[in-house]
Formats: sequence, structure tokens, C-alpha cells
Amino acid sequence: MPEPSHPNPPITIVIADDHQVIRAGLRMLLEGEEDFEVLDEAGDVVTALRKVLAYRPRVLVLDLNMPGEESIPAIPQIRETSPETGIVVLTMQDDPKLARAALRAGALGYVLKEATDSELVQAVRSAADGRSYVSPEFGARIAAEPPLLGPPDGLSPRELEVLKLIALGHTNTEIAASLFLSVRTIESHRAGAQAKTGCGSRAELVGYAREHGLID
Repeated sequence: MPEPSHPNPPITIVIADDHQVIRAGLRMLLEGEEDFEVLDEAGDVVTALRKVLAYRPRVLVLDLNMPGEESIPAIPQIRETSPETGIVVLTMQDDPKLARAALRAGALGYVLKEATDSELVQAVRSAADGRSYVSPEFGARIAAEPPLLGPPDGLSPRELEVLKLIALGHTNTEIAASLFLSVRTIESHRAGAQAKTGCGSRAELVGYAREHGLID
């Protein structure tokens, strides 16, 4: 007889936000997903660190602006305490510099509070799998900024923009919508980037972008 199948373990989550009403709304949203399980909540960074240490969740949803210790400087400490926990920043701060700082510190996701519910859900799933995710429209703003040393390997500005958005976790369809281009055009730019960088897969493109500091 075949062995009984076992469902995949749930994606466990800790929510850190200093507003109880927001935490309650986030819990309701996330627990609406069959495979999500919210383990606990925190209202400040110190408590969030303690909850992560206690539960080792797969994902921490972290607000940037809470009383007491600042969130971004604490991200490396949280990652060191629980390397298996992916961090999704959920914030009202739409400053690309803050987003780059959070990603550089070790966050996998950066989602604006004005974003759709589905974006947060997607960011949590991506972080649980160790993948990056940034809100599409905001990701386009980050990607549009040129790197300090110029494009590597002869990438065109548009190829570079597409490469950055791929590294931020977006699909070809999402990139096309963000840049107001067709999916076929995005596929063409992606193919050009792959040819110039020698990357044969999405994972290699992500590694290339990180190696060259394109999503710092």
C-alpha cells in the first residue's frame, strides 16, 4: 500500500508592528491563507527579536518605524539569531534609500503598506522560500536608479532595469506592467541580459545582480 501523503508544514510568521489595530488586520489577512500560521506578535524591535528567538518562524513581517530600537540596524542581528527566518519589511516609507538599506541589511522583502493584500502574501511566500520581493511599482523606482560605477558587461539601461527587477523577485508579466512594455519586449531584454552576463537561469541572474551590487 502507498504511504499516506503528508501536507507541507505551514509557513510560520511573526508580526512586528507598534499598532495593535494593524497587527490584528495583518493577522486576519495572513491567516486567511491555508498554509500560513501566525505564531505571535510584537510591538517593538526588542520584543520581535525575542519572539523570533523563541519561535524561529520562517518569516518575520517587520515595520520600520517602531518605538525604541531602530528596525534596519536590527535586521542583521535578527538574521544572525535565526538564519532560517526571512524578513519582510512592511512600511509606509517609500524612500528608495531606505529600501536599499533594508535589503542590504538582509531583508528579503520590502512592501509598502499602501500595496495590495496580494503583494504582502506574495512577499511572505517569497521570503519563506529565500527569495526577494519588492512591491512592483516601488521596485521599478529602485531599478531605475543607475549603479554608481555604470552598467557592467555592456548591459543597456533597459536590460539593466529588467535585470534588477528580476533580482527583486518580479515575473516577466509584473515587470512588463511596471515598465509599461509588452511581455515579449521584457523577454527580449532578459535574453539580452542573459547573453551578455552568461547567466542561463533566473537564479543565476539574481546571483549576478547581488554580486555586482545592483540591488544594494
